[in-house]
Amino acid sequence: MEIFDSELCARCKGRGWCGKPCKILAKIKQFFPKTKTHFSGSSPPEVFVGRIGYPKVNTGILSPQEKGNTEEMSLPEKWYEKNLTIKEILNHRGQLIYSRFKSKISDARNSKRFLSVMQEISLADKSVSTEFFLKKPVKISITVDKQVPIIGNPAPLKSIRLEENPYIKRKVDYIVSDTDNKAANSIKELYNVTETSNIIKILSAGLLGLKKNRRLVPTRWAVTATDDTLSKYLLEKIRYYPEISEILLFHGYYVGNHYEFILLPDKFSFEVLEAYFSGSVWNPSSKINISQDYEGFYKRKTYASSVTGAYYTARLALCEYLEKIKKQASCLVLREERPEYYAPLGVGILRELGRDAFSKKPEKFPTVKQALEQSQTRLKLPITTFTEKSWLLKEYRKQTRLSRWF
Repeated sequence: MEIFDSELCARCKGRGWCGKPCKILAKIKQFFPKTKTHFSGSSPPEVFVGRIGYPKVNTGILSPQEKGNTEEMSLPEKWYEKNLTIKEILNHRGQLIYSRFKSKISDARNSKRFLSVMQEISLADKSVSTEFFLKKPVKISITVDKQVPIIGNPAPLKSIRLEENPYIKRKVDYIVSDTDNKAANSIKELYNVTETSNIIKILSAGLLGLKKNRRLVPTRWAVTATDDTLSKYLLEKIRYYPEISEILLFHGYYVGNHYEFILLPDKFSFEVLEAYFSGSVWNPSSKINISQDYEGFYKRKTYASSVTGAYYTARLALCEYLEKIKKQASCLVLREERPEYYAPLGVGILRELGRDAFSKKPEKFPTVKQALEQSQTRLKLPITTFTEKSWLLKEYRKQTRLSRWF
């Protein structure tokens, strides 16, 4: 059955454990680069740091064999802005060659030959023309992860040369050069200077933090660390703002991911409930799977291990909105991952989906019941699939509101 193909691609990376063709790998193969061991191309720019074998991991640079502006091959901000389909995004990912080499995470503090070039590229704000020499031809395989877009076409790097000076924003260069500043503070400063995706690359390349503490950060971890740090930074102010005065509802959809954001008049709290349909990329079973994570007014102290990275991208999108309107609220997030989402594209697209949803005019309701009824008109699952599990709604209904007496 097709639903197992998508899960096995996510689980076995196309190694054919089920004896059936891998759905995701088959799509990537359509765009597989026919290459020798030498090529030149413009990195979008994109770098990738793996986590297998930590603290000695695969690191490297992704680049197509073409030159020019290749940013659209890498940035989820561009994918969402242009409303690219999954097939179009896989087209881009399939053309990128992952020229990789082994690194110790502590190598970030040293000027290693390949790593120094990777770090320069991670700082670039525009595509960088680069020449690559590989030890072996490109291998047809993919790395699939919830947090990051598909990484494919790996090959061991023999040598590398920048064919032009990378364009690096002056403020970015200044922040990275400050080796007496903690990583969290540098992330906050970069937030007003460059795209979130660029901050993730810079953190992953080991270019933030105190000099003695700098190290490579697996890209998967860097994604969550960036979203988490930025939303916590915004929450330091949001927790002192007045509460919203009415129930607000936002929604959005992109490539099989549907969101409903329900904001309630209350102190800050946050909950994400995700439903994975049978046939979607992370659910091979015939039943609906539900993931849930939440937090109250005070800081969350543990990792959102059920929802994982999507929890932090949604929280960042919410916090950006609350900071904009200078209010605080309790927010219930409902996500449906539908069968048409057959290839994981990383949580960056979910961050942009959330941001876009909050940029639109909200629907307003006097009661929670009416807000949920409106959400039901867009959701495919019964709303009770979410409400019966929701911690936030149970807490909200326990409280007596001042409006009851007026």
